[in-house]
Amino acid sequence: MMKINLTNRVFGTRDFITIPLACAPLHTLYCGINSLLAALTPSMLILAMARFVDTALLIFQGGTKEEEIYIPLIMIVMIIIYQNINGALSAFSKERLNLSLAENFRVATVEKRARLEYWHIESNESWELINRVCRDPAGRIRRGFENLLEITSIVIQVTSVLAILFAQVWWVGLAVIAISVPAFAVAIKGGKASYEADQEAEKFTRRADYLSSVLMGRENVEERSLFGYTKAIKGKWREKFDAARKIRFRANLKYFVRVKGTGIMIALLSIAIAGILIFPLSSGNLSTGMFIALVTGAFNLVQMMSWGLPWNLKELVSNREYIKDLSAFGALSEQKGALDEPVAEAFRFESLEFHNVSFKYPGTDRYVLKGLSLRFEGGRHYAVVGVNGAGKTTLTKLLTGLYCEYEGEIFLNGKTLRDYSQGELKGIFAVVYQDYARYFISLAENITLGSREGDDRTRMEEILKQIGLEDATRDLPRGMDTSLGKIREGGVDLSGGQWQRLAIARAVYRPSAVYILDEPTAALDPVAESEVYGMFGRISAGRPAIFITHRLGAARLADEIVVIDEGRVAELGSHEDLMGRGGIYAEMFESQRSWYQ
Repeated sequence: MMKINLTNRVFGTRDFITIPLACAPLHTLYCGINSLLAALTPSMLILAMARFVDTALLIFQGGTKEEEIYIPLIMIVMIIIYQNINGALSAFSKERLNLSLAENFRVATVEKRARLEYWHIESNESWELINRVCRDPAGRIRRGFENLLEITSIVIQVTSVLAILFAQVWWVGLAVIAISVPAFAVAIKGGKASYEADQEAEKFTRRADYLSSVLMGRENVEERSLFGYTKAIKGKWREKFDAARKIRFRANLKYFVRVKGTGIMIALLSIAIAGILIFPLSSGNLSTGMFIALVTGAFNLVQMMSWGLPWNLKELVSNREYIKDLSAFGALSEQKGALDEPVAEAFRFESLEFHNVSFKYPGTDRYVLKGLSLRFEGGRHYAVVGVNGAGKTTLTKLLTGLYCEYEGEIFLNGKTLRDYSQGELKGIFAVVYQDYARYFISLAENITLGSREGDDRTRMEEILKQIGLEDATRDLPRGMDTSLGKIREGGVDLSGGQWQRLAIARAVYRPSAVYILDEPTAALDPVAESEVYGMFGRISAGRPAIFITHRLGAARLADEIVVIDEGRVAELGSHEDLMGRGGIYAEMFESQRSWYQ
């Protein structure tokens, strides 16, 4: 399999040919040669048909032998057989080409997305570009290649038929060419307008797709039944869907009217050609067979010139606009070392220090962190608390290297965080996020995913016991090899709390130096949350851990509590110290006290 590199590559029309050639050279060459041969068949059929009719008339009139009819008849039969066989072979080659392109682009787009700087994921403009490009890149390249072949084929067909027309009635050929020019101009303009309409419609389509998943997704079925919101969400979905449909409809209608208007002119011309050719036929300058063949060819020109060629030109221009987006996608900035695997070397955590750190998200003016200074020591557990939006999760994003453009410095063991590679940071920190993932693979694979430790069942059993999943695992039909979720036969779904504990097991299984829990228990009730944090505290005993939460029941389990307010450290100390001060922490805890009683 070839490797397509999208990074900083400027794509052009030539890539509709070079990329398929690189991915599947034999099938691409077959498609190209076959298209050229197929393009010659209409003119060959005209000549064969003309000779067949003329020979048949001569035989009927007694002017030649019956054996003379065999050659043109065999030519016609061979052309028909070729056209039928060619269809199946061509479909096979196109399918093989499509599979090869899909395989290559799937890897290329996934790797490019994985290398992107994280802010592109949170940027609406970048995310819309990513969605447009990654929806079907292989299909776009394949269709662009097919458009080029179709255009080349039609041009050859038209040229060969026009050559015959020129040989018989030269000025008729000129008239056909002159009237076709507006059709080409309309097609080119329509292709660009169509893609621009798709870009605009995509904004609504993406929202409609999300609402559609809410209406039909399995994970929302309980709330749909309980709250009966289907009608309301359906109305919003219809609104977004109709907005996208109307944008595309207006663009396509305008194109259709223009192209069909040109097509009517070409159709009238073909009728005129048939009438004009009667005169050379009646004067004997044109044989009956050639007359019939030319009239047939003239009517075939209507389809090719009024619809086939303009449509393929429009699609080619649309696909050409797509590869401009593909180039823009390739130019998106990347995070150095984003694909690096976690470094397996043992790391002894000693200290982590934020020194006057300020940060604002790209494209915004508001500082989430403002002059934050903070120090974490090895072997201790810390709780970082504060109201929503105080900047707690931002700390995690900076520590794990998702954002590097901050002011001030972050020192890890006395070394600036920017000097650590992505592979090193991945090996040092293990994070359980609030929006933890649910992987519909086996339970064992859920735990070992992304780890270099391999499949150590003894260690897994110990971790499952520690996090309270031992009994649930024992009840699974195939134990740790049971597929989770409902997408496979025999798959078993877990409860929300069990999925959450499994996410913690995945983090603990990795021999990371620092554990971070970034509000993964936000969906639990406060008492259950405290139990989970207590369990995690026992598992991570002796290792540094950071608990990030806006609920304070778990904070009491930490050695030290950091209160973040408006991007700064507002308070720092143990639970008893902070309660004694009567400040922000004490006020928050008192407001939540009833949750834990």
